[in-house]
Amino acid sequence: MAVLKVSGFSKSFGINTVFDQVSFEIRSGERIGLVGANGAGKSTLLKCMTGREEADKGSVKSSAGTSIGYLRQDFNYNHDTLRGEMEEAWEDVLSCQRHLGELTQAMAEQKGNAEALVEEYGKTEERFSLLGGYEYEAMTRKILSGLGFSDTDWDRSIQSFSGGQKVRINLASALVRQPDFLLLDEPTNHLDMEMLEWLEEYLKSYRGGLLTVSHDRYFLDEVSTGILFLEQTRMRSFRGNYTHFIQVREEQDSAQRTAYKKQQEHIADTEEYIRRYKAGIKSKQARGRQSQLNRLQRMAPPVQEDTLHFQFEITDQSAERVLDIKNAAASYGEHCIFKNLSAQIRRGQTVGMIGPNGAGKTTLLKLITGDKKPDEGFIRIGDQVRVGYYSQEQERLNPRLTVIEQITETFGYGEKEARNILGRFLFRGDDVFRSVTLLSGGEKARLSLLCLFLQKPNFLILDEPTNHLDIPTREMMENALASFSGTCLIVSHDRYFLDKVATVIWEMSGGVLNEFLGNYTYFREKQRDLERFEADQREAAQMGQSERQKEIIHQQEPAEKHEKIQKDALPGDKIEMEISRMEATLKMYESKMNEESPDNPEMLAELSRMYEETKKELDHLYARWEKAAAES
Repeated sequence: MAVLKVSGFSKSFGINTVFDQVSFEIRSGERIGLVGANGAGKSTLLKCMTGREEADKGSVKSSAGTSIGYLRQDFNYNHDTLRGEMEEAWEDVLSCQRHLGELTQAMAEQKGNAEALVEEYGKTEERFSLLGGYEYEAMTRKILSGLGFSDTDWDRSIQSFSGGQKVRINLASALVRQPDFLLLDEPTNHLDMEMLEWLEEYLKSYRGGLLTVSHDRYFLDEVSTGILFLEQTRMRSFRGNYTHFIQVREEQDSAQRTAYKKQQEHIADTEEYIRRYKAGIKSKQARGRQSQLNRLQRMAPPVQEDTLHFQFEITDQSAERVLDIKNAAASYGEHCIFKNLSAQIRRGQTVGMIGPNGAGKTTLLKLITGDKKPDEGFIRIGDQVRVGYYSQEQERLNPRLTVIEQITETFGYGEKEARNILGRFLFRGDDVFRSVTLLSGGEKARLSLLCLFLQKPNFLILDEPTNHLDIPTREMMENALASFSGTCLIVSHDRYFLDKVATVIWEMSGGVLNEFLGNYTYFREKQRDLERFEADQREAAQMGQSERQKEIIHQQEPAEKHEKIQKDALPGDKIEMEISRMEATLKMYESKMNEESPDNPEMLAELSRMYEETKKELDHLYARWEKAAAES
């Protein structure tokens, strides 16, 4: 079993310690989720493990011959097309394939020693097989298809892909070689629901070891067999998935808080006894207690994470009908996004809108907010509805302002009041004077939430609100929405988040909007019921064929069905490779028979027998190859 072991890892940037004396190990088949607040050092840890950053102390060791894959975040590609990037991942395999072609040609042209060529061919072919050469094209197609790329994308210019597609190209590069260990940094970013589910199923069946940095709690629940928690430079390890980790961590933290409190009470009582009796009749006992106190191993205080706390407040109740959509249509140029779309939202509902990328979710939000007009139909906001819109692009923040100016100039607060409000959203000290353009994605998300909080809307429209937020901040937003007395429409790929807050699910797909009363889990249950029903219908239709039809199909099966099973199971590309090897072997036997002396009839007979057996196998392979070509 392969093992990847991290020992005594430490890393600092200047006076700031990122992590200190971190140690853990990952074994084949283990799928570990690495969690922690933004800035805890998760991505830095992965970079140190792969050598992209240099650790101050510690080491990374792995079993001999193991390979490590890493999901990179940059878009610096060495090739012009998607095909070129995938072929780079298989360069050693393709090198073997080229060499096999050269050997085949040399044997066909009878260049060099035939026996030596066949021997070298065999060794090269064995290495080609061990490296996954016979499966490389099928594996590449499986990965790219699962991540949403079509066959026509293979030869597209790589610069023509969107940022989200480039992230998926990087993910494909990390997955395609199936390394012994995979280090993935936020692999679920820019994946829609269908791709997320595909990735989860793929990773659950992955035979190697997996270490994943992720804020997607649903993904961590589905995939992880263990959790590493990086908190204030230290690492804690837990068995099980994310939900189990939360339960166990809370139990441990609660026990630590109780133990720490009791120890502090004991210390205070002992110090009071010493102070009272150190100079009196009980001075000897007081000195004894002082000695005990000096030897006491004091517990570290419980960790207090600096988390966001807020609640959305409303000043006026809206009308009962908050939003009406009637026969709406939208398009971009000649491309129709949707038409004849109708829906309604009532006061107090929290609607979660899901669907594949490009289905029109953000377009519908723009129609609702008035940033775009429908081509047909109408969209009507109800009476006394105050809309608060959170855009995933945060374009409503002014890049020319500082953080504090964004609040003072937009909402008319004085500096002191603005500082107090910003402090509640974790902007403190000199952070308030930073330019909005210099903020990280998570900081811009927090500032946008603050602006939304100050607007006091009664209808929240949120487009991917959990993007760039760490898990503690997502939990604070869930609590805020759970206590919100207004109405919400939320576009999100965060299934855990939707399970917590949504009371209605809108699914947009193929220009159609379907409504489900319930959260995401309820929606998936109904989807699975539908899939099972459709599968049963197909099976019933297939069962309708007569026994005579089944018998005909059975009679048409080839007579050699049970013969040469191993050869018949070969994929098309391996059949071609086997044909080349057999042809080379025949040429070797021919050469040997020509060289053999007529005075050795036994050897000639043996060579002739082996030649005939090889020729029969070659004829069989030709038949298999022709059949595979006809079926493809």
